[in-house]
Amino acid sequence: MRKLNLKDVTQYVEKNIGTFHLKRIQSLDSLKLSQVLKRKNPYLFKAKYVLTAEQIVRGIVDAHISSNEETIFGDWLEGLAIFINEKVYGGKKSGITGIDLEFDKDGIRYIITIKSGPNWGNSSQIKKMVADFKTAKRTLRTSNSQLVITAVNGCCYGRDNKPDKGDHFKYCGQKFWEFISGDKDLYVEIIEPLGYMAKEKNDDFMKSYAQMINKFTKEFSNQYCDDFGNIDWRKLVEFNSRDGLQ
Repeated sequence: MRKLNLKDVTQYVEKNIGTFHLKRIQSLDSLKLSQVLKRKNPYLFKAKYVLTAEQIVRGIVDAHISSNEETIFGDWLEGLAIFINEKVYGGKKSGITGIDLEFDKDGIRYIITIKSGPNWGNSSQIKKMVADFKTAKRTLRTSNSQLVITAVNGCCYGRDNKPDKGDHFKYCGQKFWEFISGDKDLYVEIIEPLGYMAKEKNDDFMKSYAQMINKFTKEFSNQYCDDFGNIDWRKLVEFNSRDGLQ
């Protein structure tokens, strides 16, 4: 084990945080109104007394952004966690399906699946993770039958006060960052570097966001509003739900 140098973490963040911001913009730029309209519930908009095209457009775009950013940033944090663990314990990105990180500590091989927060999956997704852990253990033991292996579901934020799940452990927030780094304060120490050039990068994103809102509002108005500017709910519902439409 080597002591983590926070300057290494800061340098990693400054070098790589731009990737997160770039992917945010790329995801927005590739978005199509027809795609998101098919995924949203038109009855909900009507029930909420939504009256303008912009309200609907902002609702669907903001929902897309919220969901997508969680995924993009979760992937980015996974890279940060692997980088930190490599510096301290010599860990590595795993080549085994379903496993993100492997490292050895005190005679134990840890296999880790990294998620953003504690409430990341439903029961079937958790069963899939457990199955991946079992497969990974069999794979690793083909070359070393005496290997002691512990499976961990690591979550970058949040809490879980019952980490022992029987067939694996679940470490969240402070416990996770301490587990991979040996530093009990890392979970708060990494927050400052993450703000590197955040304002500048977010300004670029907001320009793309505003353009997308204006573009989609115009497109929605042309397709789903009548000559008086009222939303044509029948046409919208048919597009979303009518059998046989592409």
